[in-house]
Formats: sequence, C-alpha cells, structure tokens
Amino acid sequence: LLAKADLLTTMVGEFPELQGTMGCYYALAEGEPVEVAAAIEEHYLPKVSGGPLPATHAGLILALADKLDTLTGIFSAGLIPTGDKDPYALRRAALGAIRLCIEADLDLDLPELLDTALARFHHAFDATRTRELLHPFILERLRGFSLDHGYRPDEFEAVLSVAPASLVDFERRLQAVREFRRLPEAESLAAANKRIRNILRKAEEDVAANVDDAALAEPAERHLLGAARQARADILPSLNHRDYTAALRRLAQLRQPVDSFFDDVMVMVEDGHLRRNRLGLLGIIEGLFLDIADISKLQG
Repeated sequence: LLAKADLLTTMVGEFPELQGTMGCYYALAEGEPVEVAAAIEEHYLPKVSGGPLPATHAGLILALADKLDTLTGIFSAGLIPTGDKDPYALRRAALGAIRLCIEADLDLDLPELLDTALARFHHAFDATRTRELLHPFILERLRGFSLDHGYRPDEFEAVLSVAPASLVDFERRLQAVREFRRLPEAESLAAANKRIRNILRKAEEDVAANVDDAALAEPAERHLLGAARQARADILPSLNHRDYTAALRRLAQLRQPVDSFFDDVMVMVEDGHLRRNRLGLLGIIEGLFLDIADISKLQG
C-alpha cells in the first residue's frame, strides 16, 4: 500500500532518482515501523547489474513482488520485448527477480508465483498464455545469469530439461551437474544416457519403467537391475535433502553395470515380453538420472 506513495510527491516528481529514498523518510515521519520504511527504499534493488540486494526480509519480499507485478502486468497487456527493444526494462526486472531468488535463497515455486501475480489483474487477457510466454522469458535471463557465473550451456540444458519449479533448486542442480562432469565416469554415463534416450525414443511401443524379474535372461541385466534398485534406495535421502551432488556421485557407480549391459545384452530382440522388459530396465536407469538432470545433454 505504501511502496509507491512517494511517486505522487513534488519531491520525487522533481528528482525521480529519489523514488524509494523519499518514501523511506516519509514513512518514518508518519511513524511506520523501521522495517516498513527500509522495505520501501529497498524494493527498487538491485538497481544495476551486480548491485546490492535488499538487506531486510520485508525488502526482499517487496522487491520480488514488485518485479513480478511489473513483468506479469506488462506481459498481460501484450507489451512483450522484441529484439533490442525493451522500453519497460523487463529484462532487468527478470534478472533482478532471478538474483533475489537465488542469492537470497528464496526457495519459491516460480510458476505458482507467476499465476498468483497474474490473478491480480482483471482486464481481458489470457492468463495461461501469458504465463507460457513469461516463464520462458525469465528462464532465458536465467540462462545468461548462469553462463555469466561459469556454467556451460550443456549443463544449463541438462537442468532445464527437467524443469525445476524453484530457481534455487535449479541452481543446486546446476552445481551438481558441474561437479558430476568432473568425475571419470561422467563421459561414459552421458554417452550411455544418450544411447538409452535414443533406444526409448525409437521403440515402437509404450515403455513402462518397470521390470518382470522372472523374465530376466542375462546376468548383465540382472546385475544392472539390482544395481539400479540399490542406487535408488541410496539416493533417496540425498534427493529429499536436495543434495544432488551426492546423488549424482552415487549414480556414477552405475557406469560398470550399464557398460556391461550394453556389451552383453541385445535390447531390441524379437521376443516381445523380453524386449519390453529390457526397455523397462532402461527406463528405470533413465528415470534415476532424470530425478536430477538430463545428463544425456552433456557434451564431451
């Protein structure tokens, strides 16, 4: 209710750069709590790339709400940036929201935030379509932010493929993928996941990620199934705590049984039940990694 009140004053009308600063002084003069006054001043932060973030909780929340309100409101009016034209500084607002979430550890569901912000507008527009346009717009700014912080494009794509709702969660997965690719098993497992993805995509039947144990014919596939089930049990605590680095480190131990499976087992056999069983086993392996990221996106 108070964040923009100072925009109507003669002082800010004469000196626009004082927006927020004067609001803080006016709020204090009116007897508002210090945190309210500080939030009014801080909610414009960060003002420039790499600039400071709000120091108070109320300032962080108000700054994020203000940027999401700007983004959703202008997108809902159809005024979407094109090319180099961005008269409403929406790219800066999106980057600010990204920094607020990640650097202040605001572990929030971004699509849910956008839906909440869009629900406050009552003019005629398609809220679903607006979110479908705005969410990727923010993620494109996240791509630039991530690359600027040393992540590689294929690492970003690996995490983007599993679409984490939280930007904080996205960042944690990025860190885990970067650590994973340094492991000696990473290249082999990334190649194996590409192979699994291709096999499952080309299969001319629906593939369910489950296995009929009794139908396992080869030692290598029995060994892989056992290794996969043990890996699943081992990584669940890490997934629950979002320790994706530990989870991927544990999944790296699947390299040997995966390699042995592809060396010793033919997947696309004539026997339909056996073929579906082996495809299901590959689906289980793929699913273990997709709980974190699509490592098949990693390049050499």
